[in-house]
Amino acid sequence: MAMLVGYARTSTAEQEAGLEAQRRDLEAAGCTKLFAERVSSVAKRAQLEAALEFVRAGDALVVTRLDRLARSVADLLATVARLQAKGVRLRVLQMGGAELDTGTPTGKLMLTMLGAIAEFERGLMLERQREGIAKAKAEGKYRGRVPTARRQAEDVRRLKAEGVRPVEIARRLGIGRASVYRILGEGPAAAQRERAS
Repeated sequence: MAMLVGYARTSTAEQEAGLEAQRRDLEAAGCTKLFAERVSSVAKRAQLEAALEFVRAGDALVVTRLDRLARSVADLLATVARLQAKGVRLRVLQMGGAELDTGTPTGKLMLTMLGAIAEFERGLMLERQREGIAKAKAEGKYRGRVPTARRQAEDVRRLKAEGVRPVEIARRLGIGRASVYRILGEGPAAAQRERAS
């Protein structure tokens, strides 16, 4: 017999009321089995995995909102594809004032449109980011990320002054040997001398 299986998630233990509200909404929607967890969407979600394993053909996985289920559109579409492969539909109780059910033609259309809009927004955001970087570079304001080794230049020089060899400095600081030689202003010849000694 087909089941409605609920999944609830909050990011932290402090959001206990939010988790309880989700449980209440899922039970009111008819869910007879619930999986719930307090975990960030970017962490391993053991209860979501358990819910995805539990559902069978004809069942519906029910969530209160999309952000409780997926961290990104790619994550959402991968989860939906996994559910569809098992013959399971997805129901989202609160989707902009409506309900989404991938078991209906309208629900499938909404999900496809949501995916397309999210990809479009991501493309626009990346385009704006590239334009901003180009403008900052043109104005001489963009320098990029400071390389990790350069942040440790003082430590490299201090260790060298203490008589520590460059290979050992690189090992202690977790940076490349070439970076150590670059910071010390010693070229390839110094590196070869170091290897030979």
